[in-house]
Amino acid sequence: MESSKGLDAVSFASVTVALLQSLCTAVLTINGIRLGIGLGALAASSIWAPVRAFHRDAIRIPMLSLAVAGAVVNLAVLFWIWRLRARPEAQWRRREISLKQRRSERLQVAMAVLTLILVGAETWTHIVLHRPHVRTARTVQIKSAG
Repeated sequence: MESSKGLDAVSFASVTVALLQSLCTAVLTINGIRLGIGLGALAASSIWAPVRAFHRDAIRIPMLSLAVAGAVVNLAVLFWIWRLRARPEAQWRRREISLKQRRSERLQVAMAVLTLILVGAETWTHIVLHRPHVRTARTVQIKSAG
């Protein structure tokens, strides 16, 4: 009987030490995450001043316009190619499109659509975050209507 009590005590001690080690690991991990968040915030605040010069409408709007124009032209060219391939007059010279070319066209469409989505999201968030007078005017209009 005494030997089983000794094993229980050893088991309890091992579980306790393992638990303490786990807590220590968890605390160190959480401190590492906190340190990373703090350093990230410090870096973001210190690089904001030089980047702020690029966040002007004189630079931002032409860059967004070029991105939209490029995406729309890319989509238009791809749709034009697909339309020309599908025409009855082109059937005699039609050949099978390679898997590489098909993937390339799909990637181009995905990138163009993603560009349009990101430009729309940036435009919307820019209005929400950097134009508080527009936001308050809309809020006043909504409150007065309701």
